[in-house]
Amino acid sequence: MFRPTMRPPQRLATPIVTTLLVAMALCSAQDPIPKGFTKQDQLRGSITREREWWDVLHYDLALGVFPDTKSLKGSNTIAFKVLKDGDRMQIDLQPPLKITRIVHGDRDLEFAREGKVYWAQFAKPLAKGTEDKVQVFYEGRPVQSQRPPWSGGLSWRKDKLGNHFIATTCQGIGASIWWPNKDHGYDEPDRGMDIRVTVPAALTAVANGRLLSTKKNSEDKTRTFHWRVVNPINNYGVNVNIGNYVSMQSVYEGEGGKLDLEYWVLAHQKEKAREHFKEVPRTLAAFEHWFGKYPFYEDSYKLVVVPYLGMEHQSSVTYGNGFQNGYRGSDLSKTGVGMKFDFIVVHESAHEWWGNNISMKDAADMWIHESFANYAENLFVEHHFTEKEAQDYVIGCRALISNDRPIIGVYGVNRSGSGDMYYKGGNMLHTMRHILNDDAKWRKVLRGLNSEFWHKTIGTSEFEDYMSRESGFDFRQVFDQYLRTAKIPVLNYSVADGAVQVSWSNVVPGFRVPVVLSINGKARRVTIAEQPTKIEFDGKLESFKLDRNFYMSVKAEK
Repeated sequence: MFRPTMRPPQRLATPIVTTLLVAMALCSAQDPIPKGFTKQDQLRGSITREREWWDVLHYDLALGVFPDTKSLKGSNTIAFKVLKDGDRMQIDLQPPLKITRIVHGDRDLEFAREGKVYWAQFAKPLAKGTEDKVQVFYEGRPVQSQRPPWSGGLSWRKDKLGNHFIATTCQGIGASIWWPNKDHGYDEPDRGMDIRVTVPAALTAVANGRLLSTKKNSEDKTRTFHWRVVNPINNYGVNVNIGNYVSMQSVYEGEGGKLDLEYWVLAHQKEKAREHFKEVPRTLAAFEHWFGKYPFYEDSYKLVVVPYLGMEHQSSVTYGNGFQNGYRGSDLSKTGVGMKFDFIVVHESAHEWWGNNISMKDAADMWIHESFANYAENLFVEHHFTEKEAQDYVIGCRALISNDRPIIGVYGVNRSGSGDMYYKGGNMLHTMRHILNDDAKWRKVLRGLNSEFWHKTIGTSEFEDYMSRESGFDFRQVFDQYLRTAKIPVLNYSVADGAVQVSWSNVVPGFRVPVVLSINGKARRVTIAEQPTKIEFDGKLESFKLDRNFYMSVKAEK
């Protein structure tokens, strides 16, 4: 297997490409490009003809990391199955990194670059049903992340003792910011991934899955760390972290048996981490209760200290919250409840179920990852503290909602929706739970989602259909309201002749849900549609309130 030597990459010669390949790159016709987007957006975000004919089975990434020159050199061997005859493959790699060679069997393939995409041309169409592989060699100085994890690329940092402290981040911008792959959420490697990272001998490289071996390379004073993931993994969940790491091991007795826990921290952080990371077992306990078995027992659970806040890398959750509770030491809900737990441990671990187990097919459906991870914070609080505190927390976070644009983004161009997918999405799910008014069924639906879509990529429509079918309540208009518009339902009420008349406004057509109202201090559960509904009561109306667990507004009409 190819292992990059620790010789820094040289200036690349321009690859030789045929006139035919150049012409093909320039005329790769696709569907019409949505207004405001570019062809590059479409090539990145859609299932192109050059992607759809092959299915990724396995990635084998072999990577040399050069801290002194802030550069990379390596290869990715892509094993795939041919779904239909095809001879032209799209491989994604973003500048300034460059592909230098693509090998298929015993011959080099011709290839051409079009922006962030490479077109690899096979000598003849590959036959449907066959399995094959290509090895893609690449090198260069990757984009440096300016604001990880919100911007992608490499973070070339130093720890407080002056040691190299390096990490990758790529959510949104795509894994092709640092390694060549099929950079679209719909296709994950069915048979997992091998990650082989070569670094200076004084450093340790931590990646996803389990560490199979560490090899000393005496010829260039380096070490190669070989990690293996046996489960499917989404591209942006792949990560490499490099530093003066030491590891601590533990075991969690969970629904799936013994789950190996590993904590990779900098050497000087060991004692602090040993105490603080007691947060992990209780986080897993809460989420296995609500969502079902941890999805990656075979690959273990790791918490890895990094030089940024944290991210949901599969089986390798990254952590930079300073060994403190809250979000950087503050409570996002402003209720005090947020200081009862470490936000990064809880939120990012929730993504093992929502984002890593169940993954979006298209970036427009990122809400599936983030709305549920946000909502999971509330469920964690309920599991370990009280139902009231859990409600205080999720409702307190409503102050962070902007209602600027829809939560679902634009399909086919790698564009997610509003950042409201976090707090508004969490409050939508909290509202849905109270619409259903059956906690046992609600929990069954949450666990059922993770069972039905175990290690799968899905879209919003599949998600909606399952939740409505299994809950027994038609949530279609609720999803339309909260995901596809930026409007919040308004409950209008007026009083006449000993009755309160209520109706909705600011809602999608057909919006009809039950809510809990308090009229003169007496709670009533009432189903309200767009057409006015009368609720009779005795005496004078002294108070009218909507239960706080419903994310809606109330307006009195004269």
